[in-house]
Amino acid sequence: MSQVDLDTPALLLDIAVLDRNIARMAAFARQAGVSLRPHSKTHKCPHIAARQIAAGAIGVTCQKLGEAEVMAAAGIGGLLIANQIVGPTKIARLVDLARCSGIIVAVDDPHNVASLSEATSAAGVTLGVLVEVDIGMQRCGVQPGEPALALARQVLGSPGLRFDGLMGYEGHAVMITDPDERRLKATAALRQLVDTADLLRQAGVPVGIVSSSGTGTFDVGGQFSGVTEIQAGSYATMDGRYQSVGVPFEPAIAVLATVISTPRPGVTIVDAGVKSISTDFGLPTGVSRLSEEHGWLVEGAEPQLRPGDKVKLLPMHGCTTINLHDRFYVVRDGQLQDVWPISARGRAQ
Repeated sequence: MSQVDLDTPALLLDIAVLDRNIARMAAFARQAGVSLRPHSKTHKCPHIAARQIAAGAIGVTCQKLGEAEVMAAAGIGGLLIANQIVGPTKIARLVDLARCSGIIVAVDDPHNVASLSEATSAAGVTLGVLVEVDIGMQRCGVQPGEPALALARQVLGSPGLRFDGLMGYEGHAVMITDPDERRLKATAALRQLVDTADLLRQAGVPVGIVSSSGTGTFDVGGQFSGVTEIQAGSYATMDGRYQSVGVPFEPAIAVLATVISTPRPGVTIVDAGVKSISTDFGLPTGVSRLSEEHGWLVEGAEPQLRPGDKVKLLPMHGCTTINLHDRFYVVRDGQLQDVWPISARGRAQ
């Protein structure tokens, strides 16, 4: 079946491009001597996670507990939840997950550490923990240096918890267009993380994992002395925003849309709107406007289109676009090869 025969809007995944992206990142990690635990919050698909692990990844990173539950149920191991799991409902689910799957979670608060310890020790399970350090994004994380050391010591003394190391995310640098500025800011951020790890070791606290880096800074983090693993995830499917930054991977996804109207000269309307393709990072390539279920193509971008013709739109943000769809239509050379469920779609809890 040709991709042009698919009903639309449809999220296409070019498997040849996907595999090239996966292989390129895996080769980089091997050459750099760093572990790769790619973020699955972009693709949300166990099929892709399995391909990443087969290529050499040690596991996958998840942003939400629900995503980790989906990955574990599919047999994906080496799970890191790079987020804080707070409150009795989620902690109970986390403990259940820890019963059947080795898992690591991020912490940045002493009360949360105490709650995790109480729940895991009562259940007789062990949970791996990374102390998250705020290295400039000003989101989650304790401050570098002594605050991180104090929290690490608490984890070390907490039954049911295993202190595995540190993590930090230089997310404020990953989208900087100028490569020199991006490298400079990422380096300054990572220096705080690695210096904190050194401080812990000097204080007698063993630090096995130092985890960081997004797709825009994978080459900086992967080659930064003291960083042990990178979490980059968007590289596998890519998107227009990272492409504009100059990240050396290829877009593997596109939203296939159908021309439904050419009501006036210069006006071409397709059946994909913001319910099919996100705009938080900007409009897709070749599109001048989106409403809920309609898209206006840029005049002249696709000449002589008629109702019924198909066009491919490149999302600017893969993470939020993929989350709008239930499945990938996996294609090779324009032919449908398979359909993969996006099993962790919508698993925001």
